[in-house]
Amino acid sequence: MVEKRPFDVLNNALNQSVLVKLKGDVEVRGTLASFDVHMNLVIENGEELKNGELKRKLDTVLLRGDTVVYISPVKL
Repeated sequence: MVEKRPFDVLNNALNQSVLVKLKGDVEVRGTLASFDVHMNLVIENGEELKNGELKRKLDTVLLRGDTVVYISPVKL
């Protein structure tokens, strides 16, 4: 069994659709374009969701790492 480190998982998610849960009960869905060691994320074609419903389109957005609760792959 190969151990996966958090950054290995994020590397595998690059250019893939992800759902990012943020503090304050906000979710952002889009394509993970890049990330850094502080878990700052660049999301392209972003959409802000509230209670699972589309609230607004964001295009390209930078999410500060200390606001991220989780990142999950999304199957479209």
